[in-house]
Amino acid sequence: MKSPTIPTARTAGDVDASETALAAAAAAAALVPSTVPLVAVSANHRDIPAGSTALVASFVGSPSAEIVLVADAVIADVLEASAAAGDAIDLSDALRPAMEAAAAVLGAGVLEAARLEPVEQVVGPDTQVVTLQQGGESVAWFALRIRASKASAPAGVVPSPRTNMRMLYDVEMTLTAEIGRTRLPVRQVLDLAPGAVLELDRTAGSPADVMVNGRLIARGEVVVVDEAYGIRVTEIVSGSESGL
Repeated sequence: MKSPTIPTARTAGDVDASETALAAAAAAAALVPSTVPLVAVSANHRDIPAGSTALVASFVGSPSAEIVLVADAVIADVLEASAAAGDAIDLSDALRPAMEAAAAVLGAGVLEAARLEPVEQVVGPDTQVVTLQQGGESVAWFALRIRASKASAPAGVVPSPRTNMRMLYDVEMTLTAEIGRTRLPVRQVLDLAPGAVLELDRTAGSPADVMVNGRLIARGEVVVVDEAYGIRVTEIVSGSESGL
């Protein structure tokens, strides 16, 4: 007598990940620029055609994940039409709203710039895959690979703010250097012309302010590095002075 086949049980984590992927795929499908509405249906990673090129964007949050879209064929007409109209858009720009909608389902976080990769490098057994269908036919694919969370702190140990910030370490921020400011009435601003000299509120040789997202974090001196301007940091500004 053959032993009865016991079906593989799905853990709560598998179910949650599958439901999250389906919800994210449905949100993305609504914003894919397709002439026919797309319907999200759960699928397997092996169903995606081999050799496909995927648009991938990393999401940094809780949870962090890789968001994947294979939809170049379904929006080919849109891309061609934009090029013919003289206002060409690329695949990344066309699908960015869809990627952002999927990321919003995951919660608060930062969606990084998208990149193109072979689908085999980003989709595997650990990836939740959803097919986007038109009239029952698969025309695009969505995948979500949730990164494994780091081991939680031992019981009774409260994670430090530095530990909580680690998931944001790869997030890019805008850094600017400011050598001075001045205030002008609108009349003088409108009268500006090439050759005009503006007197700033700094004396020659004063350090420049280093700002991150508009916040003062350091001061330094202007240097030249390989024919490009740079800043040599000479002082780190305290939190009270920077307004943080």
